[in-house]
Amino acid sequence: MFELSLLCPEDRVETVSDALDALDALSVSVEDADAQTEAEQALFGEPGMPPPKDGWQRSRLVALFPSQQAAEEARDLLLPQDFFEGCSIIAVKQVPEQDWVRLTQSQFAPVDITPEFWIVPTWHELPPEARVSIRLDPGLAFGTGTHPTTRMCLRWIARQPQGSLGRTLDYGCGSGILAIGAAKFGATDIDAVDIDPAAVESTRYNADANAVQLKAGLPDAGNGEYRTVLANILATPLKVLAPLLCGRVAAGGSLVLAGILERQADELKEAYAPYLALEVADSEDGWILMTARRAA
Repeated sequence: MFELSLLCPEDRVETVSDALDALDALSVSVEDADAQTEAEQALFGEPGMPPPKDGWQRSRLVALFPSQQAAEEARDLLLPQDFFEGCSIIAVKQVPEQDWVRLTQSQFAPVDITPEFWIVPTWHELPPEARVSIRLDPGLAFGTGTHPTTRMCLRWIARQPQGSLGRTLDYGCGSGILAIGAAKFGATDIDAVDIDPAAVESTRYNADANAVQLKAGLPDAGNGEYRTVLANILATPLKVLAPLLCGRVAAGGSLVLAGILERQADELKEAYAPYLALEVADSEDGWILMTARRAA
């Protein structure tokens, strides 16, 4: 495998990236060309949302190609293009052979939610202290247990009294990790819904792998009221979904929301005030978990 690396100003990153895709690059990554220097820039975004910028003031693009010839042809085709003005070629070089599967797997270790509840990739042995576990591998859908929002939701689930979760809705299920976690702690009649068909398939696959029963589908598959409603999305869609999600909470039931930054707490409280009174129940690394309970 060979990589073609280029230097581009911020306003050319998207165009050059698209051109590399059209030239059959296997992948294209964008890095800060000034990383580890005084000129380094920090770009922050929220998971699942578009990045705040397409690149840095000086971005390094790295495109992978299956052969040296393909990489050099892409280089030669880019150089005379008008949109390449202001950009430059850094190098075409061979990428050392690696065991990419083993390298990828090494980046994902078991995650402890509580001392006795763990998320464990299938290639790892279960930790001896894991009395409850979810077997989950990285995939197309969001939710591997490593993000604070997922961890907080799972911690909340694990801390509920036995048998209290009841009928459960996981809205925006992603990988299905929250629905599976709820099943592990006694939830019944579980619906897991998402707007992304890939997430629905991922949830079904992961549920089978963990030997739990649930129904996964698009959002209209959720119906009626639930004892527990879980939604780990982001603040903006959570505000829009306030009437829908609150309308799904049965008398005496709980609403659990995540994907919210600490500074967004008041926005969410205001959006949900006509329906339920939200409170901050947990926090981790700048993210918060908000919950509400409907009167019995």
